[in-house]
Amino acid sequence: MRIDLSGLHSGKRECNLFFAILVFIVILAVWGNGVGQKRLAETVHEKNLFAMDTYFSLRAYGPNAEAGLTLCEDRVRELEKLLSVTAEGSDVWRIDQEQAASVAEDTFRLIGEALRIGEQTDGALDITLYPVLRAWGFTTGDYRIPEKQELAELLTAVDYRAVALEGGSHSVTVPEGVQIDLGAVAKGYTGDVLIDILRQQGVTSAILDLGGNVQTLGTKPDGTPWRVAVRNPFDRSQVAGVLEVNDMCVITSGGYERYFTGEDGQIYWHILDPVNGMPARNGLVSVTVVGEQGVRCDALSTALFVMGKDRAVAFWKQQGDFDMILITEDGELILTEGLRDCFESGADWAEQVVYID
Repeated sequence: MRIDLSGLHSGKRECNLFFAILVFIVILAVWGNGVGQKRLAETVHEKNLFAMDTYFSLRAYGPNAEAGLTLCEDRVRELEKLLSVTAEGSDVWRIDQEQAASVAEDTFRLIGEALRIGEQTDGALDITLYPVLRAWGFTTGDYRIPEKQELAELLTAVDYRAVALEGGSHSVTVPEGVQIDLGAVAKGYTGDVLIDILRQQGVTSAILDLGGNVQTLGTKPDGTPWRVAVRNPFDRSQVAGVLEVNDMCVITSGGYERYFTGEDGQIYWHILDPVNGMPARNGLVSVTVVGEQGVRCDALSTALFVMGKDRAVAFWKQQGDFDMILITEDGELILTEGLRDCFESGADWAEQVVYID
């Protein structure tokens, strides 16, 4: 009897092929559910760019992070073209030059938010301060101390309430002589936009540093909080403390960020009081705001600096939707109660920390 072995060999080949496929599927399952998935989640992608007159460092983790960061860079360039006060043809430039302009939705929304915060802070944030900032040289680098009469004349055109918005056409109108600048809110808004982009791309872990404005998405890949340093305003090489945060913004305004020393030997910084057009001097040297929305934290870090300690504390007690760290010229750290369990002070600051509730 002759036995036909061809089918046996064919079946063996099919069996081997089936076994190989099965092993491959098992490997994929193990990779997807274990080590491989963890490695993918911890894969870091970075974008470093110069935009909005500062350096941006964007870091995101996971398989969709690279594509998300590419979209983020494109969006930053788009927003910069809209919001720059000096770029000819930008939305802000057209408003300042023409007194009336139809603008992009981003510009319209951001101006509206800035005006609302201006109202809440009783003008401590005022986006019409641009002519005064320019007179001091903070927008050009040609620093000078304006005469009192010059400041008085410029201040007649400083009033955020003079900015009119028309929702249907996205038009912005200002009286002659009034000019706006969104520098106090643009980076915070940009950070919010970028976080939304990353979320939409499925990214769950990211940290963005937009020239000192830090915004976080989720936790670190290992599940631990992000650690964000709060700079020592008296020695920028040191830190006053470290915050641990998840899904939060940490934004600081300080007199040490942009300043010059006048011929009189005095230091003049770029955070100006809209009431008198002078650098805001009220005992504070640094204000850090911690909250969920970047644009609000950005705006409030400036406004609270202008307000000073007592008004800032009163405002926080009234609003209650953010936390803050105030550093005084006497070296005192004043923190809101919500930061008690997530702030670690530097060794030289431990005895100067005061909590308010």
